[in-house]
Amino acid sequence: ETKHGGSKNGKKEGLSGSSFFTWFMVIALLGVWTSVAVVWFELVDYEEVLAKAKDFRYNLSEVLQGKLGIYDADGDGDFDVEDAKVLLGKYKHRWNNYIIRLSYSLIKEPLKKLKEKQESKKEEIKDEEGKKKARKGKDATDRKDKKAVDMNKLKKDSDKAKKDKGKEKEKSLDKNVKSKEATKKSASEKDGTIQVGKDKETKKITRKKRNKQSSGCLKERSVPAQPSSPESEETIQPAEKSYVESGKAFPKKKKKPKLLNKFDKTIKAELDAAEKLRKKGKIEEALRAFEALVSQYPQSPRARYGKAQSEDDLAEKMRSNEMLQKAINTYDEVVSLPNVPSDLIKLSLKREADRQQFLGRMRGSLVTLQKLVQLFPSDTSFKNDLGVGYLLIGDNSNAKKVYEEVLSLAPNDGFAKVHYGFILKAENKIAESIPYLKEGLESGDPGTNDGRFYFHLGDALQRMGDKEAYKWYELGYQRGHFASVWQRSLYNVKGLKAQPWWTARETGYTELVKSLEKNWKLIRDEGLAVMDKKRSLFLPEDENLREKGDWSQFTLWQQGRKNENACKSVPKTCALLERFPEATGCRRGQIKYSIMHPGTHVWPHTGPTNCRLRMHLGLVIPKEGCRIRCAQENRTWEEGKVLIFDDSFEHEVWQDAENYRLIFIVDVWHPELTAQQRRTLPAI
Repeated sequence: ETKHGGSKNGKKEGLSGSSFFTWFMVIALLGVWTSVAVVWFELVDYEEVLAKAKDFRYNLSEVLQGKLGIYDADGDGDFDVEDAKVLLGKYKHRWNNYIIRLSYSLIKEPLKKLKEKQESKKEEIKDEEGKKKARKGKDATDRKDKKAVDMNKLKKDSDKAKKDKGKEKEKSLDKNVKSKEATKKSASEKDGTIQVGKDKETKKITRKKRNKQSSGCLKERSVPAQPSSPESEETIQPAEKSYVESGKAFPKKKKKPKLLNKFDKTIKAELDAAEKLRKKGKIEEALRAFEALVSQYPQSPRARYGKAQSEDDLAEKMRSNEMLQKAINTYDEVVSLPNVPSDLIKLSLKREADRQQFLGRMRGSLVTLQKLVQLFPSDTSFKNDLGVGYLLIGDNSNAKKVYEEVLSLAPNDGFAKVHYGFILKAENKIAESIPYLKEGLESGDPGTNDGRFYFHLGDALQRMGDKEAYKWYELGYQRGHFASVWQRSLYNVKGLKAQPWWTARETGYTELVKSLEKNWKLIRDEGLAVMDKKRSLFLPEDENLREKGDWSQFTLWQQGRKNENACKSVPKTCALLERFPEATGCRRGQIKYSIMHPGTHVWPHTGPTNCRLRMHLGLVIPKEGCRIRCAQENRTWEEGKVLIFDDSFEHEVWQDAENYRLIFIVDVWHPELTAQQRRTLPAI
């Protein structure tokens, strides 16, 4: 039993002391022979391992205290994943390198002795060879020289073959890179923009070159940018610049903004602690932390910017305009401090302008944007924002000048093109606006994928008689800007019933319809009394919807507000309507008389919102020649009868009769809107 591993009590015995020692010796010998193999076959580059080991020498207390700023390799003021990647050289087999470094640290002394022994052995061999050479005659020397020549030639041939092989490898690698990028491009194209991930294969090519740099330059290393071709490079928004490879543009990875100056780097741990509170949603605590930092370090731009952000967040939480104004003031203070990084200036002023616009302070926002343009004149994105600022205050003239300047600097700037085209169309330069709107949308640049530009391009093409308009309407619908090709309003509530024509029963407003039809003559007579008898006109239509002819209106309610002076002229009509809040309270509609003269054609157009329905009461209708189309169906008016349609669908009007046409227009809330929505929806 003992012979077969048993014992008298039936239990197996453990390893004896001698067996344990034997295994320990085997493992130790294996380690030694592995070390010898590493050295003998030169598997490790000593200098590189020692240099990297020196650079990676930092203690655990520094990690815990967050004081790794000294390992900032990409110059952004802190230590993060990107810095770690740079320091590690982004090796594919970085774990292997780590193991080799660890092994080397354990066997450093044995390796050193072994290397010294090897060097002394080489010296002895050299001395012995020298003695042999001295004893050899001239013939032996000649033979050796000849052999050396042959060996040199063989070495050159071998080097050349290696070089050719390396080139072939690089070529095949480049092909793989391009094919991968092409695959990424096709997979990530959306809304005309292209997104590309990191090019790992290309970075492999430059890995060896980076590894040869001295360890003292580790902090200055960064992944090199890909080369670009000046002839084919297109100018794109600075935030999403592109580089060109194989004739195709790919967006560069957005650079991390540098927000810390030299002083702020010394208090980075304190800044990070406060910022962490803000990002966790502990806004009040974050604000107190940043206020304390501003009090302690009044010249710190980053601390003041953090205070502004915290006030901004708190204003949103409290819905407080007063707190938001404090944030605006603090953003402005950041820029006035000394040694503010340019990225921090850009972020502060841009956010300040945005918050000013939110409060409706358009002119204040304009001043802020002008400051940005003055500080960074080569940045076209700020000029584009300035152009929008001018448009918001209705200053199309100055906006036009700004976009002309942008297009002179960056002829392919899609954002500038769509806005410039929009301005030209507003000036009634229809034909001139089309190429700018079209090229801007085709560019796919940020800020161009907007329903308004699809709307105006299609409208411009329609006015030029170009059927391509519906191609752009279809594209706008596919991209979610329109409810359908025919229903193209831009200010919508989702889920509302959508159909071009309605009946009184479907709307639920049968009492209003009955009242209008019952009192149509009273409404007509008061309207005719107000109308200019000589010219049969009210005030001219001012929406630029006519191709030709005369069309004028007389408005009683606008955006839910009563026009008291107008109602004095037609008191009975206004008194009649006061009973129907679905009409008088419709803040997205109007109540008005509308007169149209013979020879008038109203372009195909849509209303701004799907939140209303439009009623037309016929007052004076010629027997023939007047018709209206909504979507794909034509109808005609009758005196004393109400037509109801959804004017968010495309509609068009012709007046080819011999006399004028007079109707009464009443807009009502869409019947499916709730009482809450009717109270809170902003006016249009």
